[in-house]
Amino acid sequence: MINQRLFQRQFQCCRLMATLGVNAAKFAMFAAICLQFSVAEAAKSRDGYGLWLDYQPITNTREREGYIKALSPWQVEGEAATADFIRQELTAALGAMLGVEAGPVGDYTHNSLAHPVARLLVATPEESAVIRSLALGDALTRVGQEGYLIKTTRYRDKPITIVTANTHAGLLYGTFKLLQLLQTGQAVSNLAIESAPATKLRVLNHWDNLDRYVERGYAGESIWNWHKLPHYKSQRYYDYARANASIGINGVVLNNVNADPLILTPQYLVKVKALADIFRPYGIKVYLSVKFSSPNLIGGLPTSDPLDKNVQAWWQAKANEIYSLIPDFGGFLVKANSEGQPGPGDFGRSHAQGANMLADALAPHGGNVMWRAFVYNVEANVERSKQAYNEFKPLDGTFRQNVLVQVKNGPIDFQPREPFSPLFGAMPKTPLMMEFQITQEYLGFSTHLVYLGPLYEEVLKADTYAKGAGSTVAKVVDGSLYGHGITGMAGVANIGSDRNWTGHIFGQANWYVFGQLAWNPEVSTKQIADDWIRMTLTRDDKAVNTIRAMMMASRETAVNYMTPLGLHHIMGWGHHYGPAPWIGEQKPDWMREDWTSVYYHSANATGLGKDRTASGSNVIAQYHAPLRQAYSDPKTTPTELLLWFHHLPWHYELANGNSLWHELVARYYLGAQAVAEMAKTWDGLEANIPPQLFKQVQMALAIQTQEAAWWRDACVLYFQSYSKQSLPEGFAKPKHSLEYYKGLSFPHAPGDGR
Repeated sequence: MINQRLFQRQFQCCRLMATLGVNAAKFAMFAAICLQFSVAEAAKSRDGYGLWLDYQPITNTREREGYIKALSPWQVEGEAATADFIRQELTAALGAMLGVEAGPVGDYTHNSLAHPVARLLVATPEESAVIRSLALGDALTRVGQEGYLIKTTRYRDKPITIVTANTHAGLLYGTFKLLQLLQTGQAVSNLAIESAPATKLRVLNHWDNLDRYVERGYAGESIWNWHKLPHYKSQRYYDYARANASIGINGVVLNNVNADPLILTPQYLVKVKALADIFRPYGIKVYLSVKFSSPNLIGGLPTSDPLDKNVQAWWQAKANEIYSLIPDFGGFLVKANSEGQPGPGDFGRSHAQGANMLADALAPHGGNVMWRAFVYNVEANVERSKQAYNEFKPLDGTFRQNVLVQVKNGPIDFQPREPFSPLFGAMPKTPLMMEFQITQEYLGFSTHLVYLGPLYEEVLKADTYAKGAGSTVAKVVDGSLYGHGITGMAGVANIGSDRNWTGHIFGQANWYVFGQLAWNPEVSTKQIADDWIRMTLTRDDKAVNTIRAMMMASRETAVNYMTPLGLHHIMGWGHHYGPAPWIGEQKPDWMREDWTSVYYHSANATGLGKDRTASGSNVIAQYHAPLRQAYSDPKTTPTELLLWFHHLPWHYELANGNSLWHELVARYYLGAQAVAEMAKTWDGLEANIPPQLFKQVQMALAIQTQEAAWWRDACVLYFQSYSKQSLPEGFAKPKHSLEYYKGLSFPHAPGDGR
């Protein structure tokens, strides 16, 4: 990233001057010139590569001088690789934002209590006698192994700001937090921050294949170049690790859940080791998705039955092999008996038996198993949204202690809106790991501006009522509701080889907000959006307020022009691009019924929506009271989920007095109009946004405006063919016929299979 490159260029300049025998004073002066030149060059090329770490000069003189007074000079103690990275970060960040000279400064030594010259000290107690002298024991105990303290205090009657932690990873997180305060214009003169992550495993899941194709990836090829690894270590890998560390992500699953068994062969494990070595100083562990049938496919065994002793021995040997290369390997992610993937069910075994076999192989090394609960093909003639609950609820309490069951946020599949998965209130004896999707598989890909913070927050704040009121999903995920020691949150990554990482500048905000919520599920996503804007786009208050309002409304806007009132899974088949509520009307024999749109919306001449009450599939029985009772009656069901739980007549009257048909049309038109207005609003921000960033978003909004109108027109025409009602007064007639929209095809749409 830019600040990494700044440091490298400065270092190269300094090394050149040293080689030429330049004296110390001129050496320092030349280093400063190199840094200033690089900052100026970087400012001209703001194109999204720098993410939220694209440090920009602080132009408010009073603010800048206050920061310099509080934080400069600065000192980082310690000789570990992470300490070196912290020095690099502070050198680049404080140099770029404040223009201060690079550290280290002062006369600290590891065991000295010498009077400090530095105003900012970054160190662990183990490495700093000054930190030890401040008696921070209780606070350091509270923040644990990954948390940090940022504190303004006095040492020998002089003001000093400290960043300290029990581990180097904690120091890194604390340093990034301090820099965030500067980037967002917050005061640093009287700090007292004590922070620890709510979840232990904060993981990005890359659905990347070994040939660099990314399933559901909309930002280019995989960033992992497996062919060139392990010898070619791209700078992008370091920049990626640094970005993750800046938001507290501590784990990366490198490959697709539809795993290729080759990832477990020696040829690829040395490549995995190369990435693990890069990530380690940033506090990041690597994990691998594994194919359950690997013992048979690459191990030469006749079976992959988890109860077979030879199969168990194979996995134990494979774990030993991995840990001999990667001592801090995180563990395995498994997709089993779902969408054609092999699993323990192939041998008549349960998910718990399969997960426990892998857990036993990893346990001696401290590894974990993340076992996905995304299954829906195990029960014939059972409505899809019920199947994960039916499969896993009976297994509660039978998993090993190092197993987390990874549950998607909703019971279907990352839809623009779903109710939370009932599993979050159903397995008190099992750690449940949240799985969010950051890549926008069902939300317009990387051309639609949809800030997912409100979606994540909606789910995390939802009350399961599992132990009475206040039993939120967040408390299940962070372990506090049931006292679990191992906890986690996973996000399906939206990262690719595009220059700006995520294909859309605002896609970066979804990566950012995921990391922040994994650290603290209770934090406001509105505040997260505000911080991201100030760090990435602009610090102009008026512009920040305008952009934040756009972001906070964008998810509801997308729901309105795609799947209002609880509709779901009506996207194009396979690629999930664009509207296709007609999929399944003429279903080929090979297509599963629950892969069709008509399965989910159930439109007919009498009405619309999926009946999941006691008179239908009875999904409501999987929820605790009072949700069960609320969802059983359309009058007490939230309007946003109405058609998810109920099949209602077209003339059904909503609380606002509109008929179902009228409200459906109104929401589709409202969503499309909101996108057009968002595009106009963005046009008015040109003076406040760096040119390349502005243009990228402007082009994407033009696409989104067209596609929102496409969604509106195609869906309204389709549902009108069942309602047989005219458009309510005031709504313009769609430009094309229903047959026109049905005839559109997209054979090479991103995300489609090969």
